[in-house]
Amino acid sequence: MAVSSGEGKTAGRDDPGRRESARRRAGEQGLLFDERPMTLPADIGYRGPVACAAAGITYRQLDYWARTKLVEPGIRAAHGSGSQRLYSFRDILVLKVVKRLLDTGVSLQQIRAAVQHLRDRGVEDLARITLMSDGVSVYECTSADEVIDLLQGGQGVFGIALGRVWREVEGTLAELPGERVEAPFGLHDVPHAGDELARRRRSRRTG
Repeated sequence: MAVSSGEGKTAGRDDPGRRESARRRAGEQGLLFDERPMTLPADIGYRGPVACAAAGITYRQLDYWARTKLVEPGIRAAHGSGSQRLYSFRDILVLKVVKRLLDTGVSLQQIRAAVQHLRDRGVEDLARITLMSDGVSVYECTSADEVIDLLQGGQGVFGIALGRVWREVEGTLAELPGERVEAPFGLHDVPHAGDELARRRRSRRTG
C-alpha cells in the first residue's frame, strides 16, 4: 500500500542527537502537529477556476484529474456542455496535496492510492495527518513522533502537513467567490425516483 504508517520504518531511533535534529527539522518545516480543531465549510461549493486558483493547478490538470477520477468534484460533476463542476473544500485540499506530491516526483499510481486513503479518512482526521514522501512512496504520520522517526532515518525527505495546507486553502478561498449549497454534498448528481415521477406528472398536466 502506498500510504502506510511511519512507525517502525527507520533505524537509529534511540540516538538522542539525531532525534533532536529531526525534531528541529520537523519544526522548521511546520510538520509538528497542531491540535486546534478544524471546521469544514460544509455549505459552500467552488467552481473550477476557483478550485484551480486555491490549489495552484491549471484548469487542464483539474479537467484531466476529474475525467480520470483522480479527484472528482464532490458536490456537482459536469454534465454536458455548459455545465459547471462544483468542488467542496475537502476536494480542493486534496487537489493541493496531489499537486505537491507530483512536484516531489511521486508516481501517479502512488498518488492515486494516497488519494483513496485520504478519501476513506474522516474529515476531522485530515487536519491531523502529515504525509511524508521520499519521492517513491508516501507514508502517513499521525503523531509528531512518527514524523521525527522518518526524518531521523532520512526516509521521508518531503513532508505535507495537511493541517497547514488546510489553513492555506482556507486563507485563499476567503478571498475567492463560492456558491451556497443547499442540498448535502453529492445529491446534485444522483437522480431521485420522486423527482422523475414529479417531472412526468408536470409533463402530463401541461401536455
